[in-house]
Amino acid sequence: MAALASAPWLGFALPMVLAALVAVLGRVSKPLVAWVAMLAPLTVLGVGIASLGAIPASAGEHAQPWTSSLAGSGGFLWFAVGQTAARAAGGLTIGWSVDTLSAVMLLVVGVVALMVMVFSIGYMHGDPGWTRYYALLCLFAGSMTLLVIGDSLATLFVGWELVGVCSYLLIGFWYQKPSAAAAAVKAFLTTRVGDVGLLIGIAILWSNTGTLRYTEIMRQLPQQTPGVVTAAAVCIAVGAIGKSAQFPLHIWLPDAMEGPTPVSALIHAATMVAAGVFLVARVWPLFEAAPAARTLLLVVGVISALGAALAAVAQRDIKKVLAYSTISQLGFMFAALGAGAWAVAIFHLVTHAAFKSLLFLTSGSVIHGAETQDMREMGGLRKEMPVTFVVWLIGVGALVGIWPLAGFFSKDLVIDVVWTAQPLAGAALLLAAFVTGLYSGRATRLTFFGDRRADGHAHESPATMLVPLAVLALPAAVAGFAGSWLFTRLSERPEALSIPMSATAMLLALGGVAVGWLIVGGERGDEALESRAGFLWTASASAFGYDALVYKVVVGPTVAVARGLWAFVDRWVIDGTVEGTAALAQWLSTSTSEVQNGDVQWYGAVIVLAIAVMLAMTVWLGR
Repeated sequence: MAALASAPWLGFALPMVLAALVAVLGRVSKPLVAWVAMLAPLTVLGVGIASLGAIPASAGEHAQPWTSSLAGSGGFLWFAVGQTAARAAGGLTIGWSVDTLSAVMLLVVGVVALMVMVFSIGYMHGDPGWTRYYALLCLFAGSMTLLVIGDSLATLFVGWELVGVCSYLLIGFWYQKPSAAAAAVKAFLTTRVGDVGLLIGIAILWSNTGTLRYTEIMRQLPQQTPGVVTAAAVCIAVGAIGKSAQFPLHIWLPDAMEGPTPVSALIHAATMVAAGVFLVARVWPLFEAAPAARTLLLVVGVISALGAALAAVAQRDIKKVLAYSTISQLGFMFAALGAGAWAVAIFHLVTHAAFKSLLFLTSGSVIHGAETQDMREMGGLRKEMPVTFVVWLIGVGALVGIWPLAGFFSKDLVIDVVWTAQPLAGAALLLAAFVTGLYSGRATRLTFFGDRRADGHAHESPATMLVPLAVLALPAAVAGFAGSWLFTRLSERPEALSIPMSATAMLLALGGVAVGWLIVGGERGDEALESRAGFLWTASASAFGYDALVYKVVVGPTVAVARGLWAFVDRWVIDGTVEGTAALAQWLSTSTSEVQNGDVQWYGAVIVLAIAVMLAMTVWLGR
């Protein structure tokens, strides 16, 4: 373990090697692929545990996420800028260091990735892309580790783009389905918008500080003008918004559910989508010095938290409900960041990773047993899938925020700090907590209660799928009690949970559960409500038509302009120039070839004429 603490680079190097090894091993022995691949998350988990153990509990300010590491560091020069030694020293480096924030994130990545790999043994059994699937999971584990332990924005950006590639490949894993291929492209292009913002922010910091290392950037912040700091922070916030699927760049995440359900649990619920929150915490002094950027985070977070929760209410696909729920919960984290409570946001990130990965994998168990994702075709599954039902209740209880489950401590703490900073935003989050209970109660009753609304019988999942659910149920139930420990290790003052606020939030959430339960009443599920609610229900089901709006305002005009440019500029100007040049050359060659006619007298006359012309030119030029 000491070796892992001193060499955290193994957390991304070994998974990369394992990805290649798994790809080769799949040609020899497919059953071994999953077990070899599990070495990747085990390594990441080992690095996290070892590093956390190597950092003293009384580390003081050194545990802050923008100072040098205490567990292990290193790196190499990527490229230098200029020729002098002084300027070369300011070149971009690929380096790594581990502090408390990095170690906690590694624990999250390692635990969730390991459970997803075990779960996938049953869920992905018999899939023709088995080897490719596990190779990509290894690649993702290494890429996420590089993002987390990077000691500079340059290293983070490399990991940032690698996890984006893994997300694209895994969303489109079943690329034979047009919907999966389209979802992968949508996710890739939408997140690129945010990545452009991040890249611009990195460029602003590089041009004004001459470095991208966190420690050096934070050391030079007092010397930077407010305009530079604000511009850099806002651009980095745009990158975080895109990666964490926040309004207005949230539309890719619901479509990402086209990928395998375990991928949704790992990448699109617990780890990669939380990278935006991690990034803001990593460079927190930059945002602390930029009030405008924090206001942006607060506004975006509140809109995402409430809007996505409302959109989840009328969804029919169980995975779509959880997808909008993820956007909503990430909105809570962004609201906490906007309120200045970065450690509270990280606390909710950790608990959310536990209960949301549990819920996604539980939905995978439901889909595997019931052979449908449509909740209207489910019902009564608590009798046929009792273990899945119990862990679902734990996950939903944590999501809603019922004491003593994890979400009660972290989500209610977010609401409290936001209420203190901006009461109107806090009230919006309280409403979001009510709606969270509403869609959770509806989904639970539609899925597990009543009578089966489709032909056939469901069956409980195999042990390889149930054991990971039981493991994740533990932190989903008790991780909330680790809040004080986490705040202390992050060198932040532990936030006291307000009893009146937490009681209010829990009562509202339970009220939402009751409303969600009641609207599903009757044998037709919520179809009667759907017909009565009319426009409101349709608006919720379509996520308020935002996708259609984006298509009309952005995608449609862009495609029209692209087609116009292709038809005129590409076909007429570029192709016309190239093809016209070729036609001209052909005409000239055809015309001049007639000179070669084999007539000796003609050749002699041409020679005499040419000599006469040259002599005349010589005389004229020599005057």
